Amino acid sequence: MNKITLSADENLLAAAHRRAAAERTTLNAQFRRWLSDYVNREQQAAEAAAVMRELQGKLRTGHKLSRDEMNDR
Repeated sequence: MNKITLSADENLLAAAHRRAAAERTTLNAQFRRWLSDYVNREQQAAEAAAVMRELQGKLRTGHKLSRDEMNDR
């Protein structure tokens, strides 16, 4: 595994360490997770769009509510 060096505000870094500790993980683990999500975001968006295209026209909703029905409480 390669190592990298990052720069960050010391207060921000301390807060990030506290949050990671509260979540019972490490800042390093959280960064690896973020990096993976960052790299895969476009693929995930493409997959979601494909699902939406597949469902288009296959799902129906109930009857359209009238204005009075929408405002009825």
